[in-house]
Amino acid sequence: MHLVKATSADLRAVCALYESVCSAMQAAGNDQWRWGEYPNETFLQESLDAGTLYIARAKDALLCAVTIDTNFDPEYAGVNWLFGVKPGAFHRLVIAPDQQGKGLGAQAVEAVCEVLRGLGCDALRIDTYCENAAAQKLYSRIGMRKAGEVTFFHREKPFLCYEKPLTAETPLLPLTMHPAFRGGKLTPWGGEKLRTVYGKPIAEVPTGESLEISCIPGLESTDDAGVKLPELIAQYGARFAGKYARETFPLLLKFIDAAESLSVQVHPDDTYAGAHENGKLGKTEAWLILDAPAGSQLVYGIRGGTALAELRAACEAGAAVEPLLRKVDVKPGDVCFIPAGCVHAIGAGIMLYEIQQSSDVTYRFYDWDRVDKNGNRRELHIDKALDVTDLDFTLDPIPAPDAPVARVLDETYFTLDLLKVSGEQAVPAINHFGMLTVLEGEMTLCWQGGSRKLAKGESLYVPAAAPALTLTGTGRAALSMPR
Repeated sequence: MHLVKATSADLRAVCALYESVCSAMQAAGNDQWRWGEYPNETFLQESLDAGTLYIARAKDALLCAVTIDTNFDPEYAGVNWLFGVKPGAFHRLVIAPDQQGKGLGAQAVEAVCEVLRGLGCDALRIDTYCENAAAQKLYSRIGMRKAGEVTFFHREKPFLCYEKPLTAETPLLPLTMHPAFRGGKLTPWGGEKLRTVYGKPIAEVPTGESLEISCIPGLESTDDAGVKLPELIAQYGARFAGKYARETFPLLLKFIDAAESLSVQVHPDDTYAGAHENGKLGKTEAWLILDAPAGSQLVYGIRGGTALAELRAACEAGAAVEPLLRKVDVKPGDVCFIPAGCVHAIGAGIMLYEIQQSSDVTYRFYDWDRVDKNGNRRELHIDKALDVTDLDFTLDPIPAPDAPVARVLDETYFTLDLLKVSGEQAVPAINHFGMLTVLEGEMTLCWQGGSRKLAKGESLYVPAAAPALTLTGTGRAALSMPR
């Protein structure tokens, strides 16, 4: 199909085409359009005058009409788009009713893409009414990504947004991710601050963990359309995840709300986990303290001079292990690096940001002699815990930096940058992928040709092929990346 710009001589035939399509839609039970209301001759005349109305003919028959431009409704600004810094759109695409079902819709979209490429656009963005099943089927069949929904004032039901890149070099934009949660019996120590402080849609109280960006099986984070992070990586490859398009996704980002103290625990390294946990990764992690009552403490290692046999005997005795635990004071802004082998426990009342290897392997030493409502204690893993414990661990918390951008951790598995924004601040360059989280304040993430307002507690996945990014406003953010 070849599209050409319509002329004034085409207007009568174009209006007749739209009227016939609207009648066919109404007959099929689709009330998306009503000729004379939307679309109408005024809209088409405006497109004609602007030079954005295109048509296609077969001999003397009008096959298709469409408006092609780079204009977007303001509602589009809130959509979780992935593609492009110079997007284009089409509006009011119609195929003659007697020519539908012959594959012309796909041909028309490809013809639109050619026009947009000629205009220098790098992505296509569109929307269609939620009851227009035929359009949805077409857009899915030709590989367009469902990006989310918008609601316009003249309709109660939503319109579904679709997009596709137009070039192999189209930049990939940061995606807001929706977390998975651990709660109930899995986190009996949790609370409800994930909802009250960060607005997370937790389903139960207690809930202790919000897995913000996760590839953990069964606990994957998703985009607005419900597509899981591993599926996005598989679909968009190295431009989305760098070398981790071909390797195991390495990191997991969480918020943790500890209404009560967590169990005393330790994690294995990659070698031990691979040998004893069916090839899983080990777990090195780090905490950024977000909130902590005055006098808050963490368990952060074992007291100096403790022998392994002494620690084993104390663990087997239960509460006797408590005097052997190394406790440190913490306050909001402190960062604690916790390598594999470091015995640790989060204290009651603390909320924190955690970046870690993508692993769920945890060995519990001790759980403060707690029992559930049935009098049962949580499972301990003393033998494995003692196998991997580093008795010589002696690090201290890192105080909150006072700088616009501070790389507080640059370790084997990840880096952690803290951003303090007052006005405008460039986001550090991305290595393979990034995970950007708003910790406090009101900020907007900006890039060439676009921006997105961010909410406190929002986490975004930043692809390898993202454009240069800048935060504006006032607040704090954290950026974690693989090393």
